[in-house]
This record gives sequence, C-alpha cells and structure tokens, in this order.
Amino acid sequence: MKVYRELADSLPLFTKAVVTIGTFDGVHMGHRQIINQLKEEAKAIGGETVIITFHPHPRKIISSVPGDIKLLTTLDEKIILLEDAGIDHLVVVPFNHLFANQTADQYVKDFLYKYFHPHTVIIGYDHRFGKGREGNYALLEQYGKELGFQVKEISEHLRNKVSVSSTKIRHALIGNDIDTANGLLGYPYFFEGLVVEGNKLGRTIGYPTANLHISSEEKLIPGNGVYAVTISGIRPSIATVFKGMMNIGVRPTVDGKKRVIEVNIFDFDADIYGQTIQIQVHAYLRGEVKFNGLPELKIQLQKDKEEAEDRLFD
Repeated sequence: MKVYRELADSLPLFTKAVVTIGTFDGVHMGHRQIINQLKEEAKAIGGETVIITFHPHPRKIISSVPGDIKLLTTLDEKIILLEDAGIDHLVVVPFNHLFANQTADQYVKDFLYKYFHPHTVIIGYDHRFGKGREGNYALLEQYGKELGFQVKEISEHLRNKVSVSSTKIRHALIGNDIDTANGLLGYPYFFEGLVVEGNKLGRTIGYPTANLHISSEEKLIPGNGVYAVTISGIRPSIATVFKGMMNIGVRPTVDGKKRVIEVNIFDFDADIYGQTIQIQVHAYLRGEVKFNGLPELKIQLQKDKEEAEDRLFD
C-alpha cells in the first residue's frame, strides 16, 4: 500500500480509482465490509482502491470540546491495519479549518475530482460534506454525471453497523467488556507505551512490572482493572510475543493517587526501560480491589496469573 500525506503534486494519476472516504477509526469488522466492497468493485473494472482519510480527526478541529475525542487507532496504527486489509492507496488529508470551510461544490471539484479523478466513489447515502455539511449524495451524483464518475451507495445496514460498531467498541473498552470490543474489531485491542521507571514495588513481592507512558493523548485506554494481555513489538508478526497481565488504575492497596498502567510479563526479566512495547488486550479478569497489605495482594496476583494463563491458551 502506498501512503500519501499531502495533496499537491505528490499524488499519482490513479488507474480507475475506486474511492471511499472516512475516518476508519479502528478499521473494525464493519469497516472491513466496506473495504471488501471497494476491492470487489476495483477488481471488476481493473482499477485501484483508494481510501481518503483525515488527520487530525475532523472532530478535533471542528468540535467545541476537542479534548474529549478518544480514538481506537492512532494514524500509524490505522495505516498498518489498512495495509494488512489489502488497500492499494491511502491518502491522509491534512484536516484544518481551511479544508473544513470549503463549500460542497469546492469539495467535489477542487478536492475530490481535481486530485483523484475517480472512476467510482463509494459512500453512504447520508454522507455529508463541505462547509455546514451542505453537500450530499444527490449533489455528488449530479457532479458524477457532469464530470464522468460513478457514485455507488454503501447500504444503510452497513452504514448503521459501522456507526454502531465504533460507538459500541469505545463503550465496551471503557466498560471492561473486552470480549465485545475484540469481537467487533476482529482482533485484540492494542496500544503502545514507553516503559518508564516506577516505584519498583512489584519486584519486592515477585511480580515486577513494566510501567507504561502512553504518548498519544487521543488513544483510548480501557477502563480500570486487571487484564490478560500479550506483549510484543510494533508488528506482532515479526516479534516474540510474551504473555502477561496488566493493571490499569490507581493501586489502592498502596494508596496510589494517579492512574497508572503496569504490565507483568510472564517468564521475562530483561531490562526494557526506554523501549516502546505493544500491549494486546485479550480478557478482563477483575476490577481494582484494595487489599489488606502486600501479602494479601501477592496471593491475589498468583490467582490472577493463573487465570491469565488460562485465558491466553495457545
């Protein structure tokens, strides 16, 4: 897959471009059905698949409370997932106020047609674009007849599924419902973190942890609790994968005050401070509990480890 991060002169002349447009946050099972529709259409006409997405997320620019936006995937993660899905071209359009303030006519003529010369555009019938969301499917069809491209509809059923899936995945992750989230995603939810020094309390009771700093403020982190996880590099397919358990929360047993993410990696004792690791979340084990001292906590951690190993069977 070829990735373009600017418009200007960097875009090639696509061959019978079959285009769809969206944020594709999470690249979940609903998105993959749209991608399959895109690929089938391109194959039928000997064309190329083109996905247009935006960065930063449009809501971050036009929302009155942009800090509330939490994403299932960072841009780099989205790129990897779309490449794995078999897309030919991904165009990441820099989204700013100037772009947001284009009229619907400008959006079609000066953006979509000018840079992509599409053979086919696949969008939902309720897709809106341009300043004030004044552009719609009918306007795009009108321009298609004038400029020589087809407009095809993503079914209402699939559009609703995509919308519900994205919302449901976010709610599920925040609410510790990992089974639902992963089922809708089609893969274990993951995030990356930089390993930083903690208070090293875990190693005193036989459960050393890697404390993580999450660099992306937009990345959605699951709700507090203990999870069964696997740990790897950025691309799990080319890295050793370790099993482990993760705690997200304030550590009430030791009177913690701030929310932390700690990962105990099973059968692992190397120094990884300063390294970035990827966590794949497989199962929710339990909520945070305040124990009566470290001995009681240690007993529970052994139970957690046994349950995590059972949930992470080969």
